[in-house]
Amino acid sequence: MSKKIIILLHGVGSNGADLQGLGDYWQASMPGVICESPNAPQDCDMGQGYQWFSVSGVTEENRPARIVEAREQFDATLKGILNKHQIGTKDKLILVGFSQGSIMSLDALVRDALPLAGVVAFSGRLSSPAPYHPATDSKAILIHGDADPVIPWTESRDAQQKLQAAGVEVELSVEAGVPHTITGAGVGTAEAFIRERFGL
Repeated sequence: MSKKIIILLHGVGSNGADLQGLGDYWQASMPGVICESPNAPQDCDMGQGYQWFSVSGVTEENRPARIVEAREQFDATLKGILNKHQIGTKDKLILVGFSQGSIMSLDALVRDALPLAGVVAFSGRLSSPAPYHPATDSKAILIHGDADPVIPWTESRDAQQKLQAAGVEVELSVEAGVPHTITGAGVGTAEAFIRERFGL
C-alpha cells in the first residue's frame, strides 16, 4: 500500500505552523495521509517569519532568477521530509502552497523536480523561467480570490494557460470577493482535488 503525503508550503514572512492546522484537519478527514508543514529555509529579510526567497526589491524581471536561486534549499527541505517518511517513487506526494509557497510548488511542477501526484496553488503565480518540463501525468489546481490585492487572480489565469501549453492538466477556481487568503470553500475545493489524486 503506497504512502500518501501532503507538504504544505507557507507564504513569505510566515512559518510552517501557520498551515499546520490545515494539515491537522486533512490528516483527520483523510486517515492515513501524512501532512507536513515545514518552515522555509531562510529567515525573512523584511521582518518576522521565513521566506523561500527574498521579495525585497523584487520585480517581474528579477523574480525568475530568485526562484532558480531558491531551488537548492527548497529541494533539500522537501527531500529531507520525504526521506524521513521513506517516501519513494511508488508513493504519492501533493504540494499545497500559499502565495510564495505556491510559486515554489509550481516551480517544482514545471521542472519535474519531485514525484508529484499534484499541486494545489492558493493565491500564487507561475514565475519560473521557461522552458518547462513537467511530468507527463502532472495535474494542478489553482485557487485564487478575485479581490486579491497582493497577487492578482489573473496571475493564476495566466499560469493555467502556461501550464496547459506545457501539457499539464489544470483546474482554475476563482473565488468572488476573496482577498489574499485561504477560505473554507477553497479548502473544500482543494480536498476534493487531493482525494481524486490520492484515489480516496
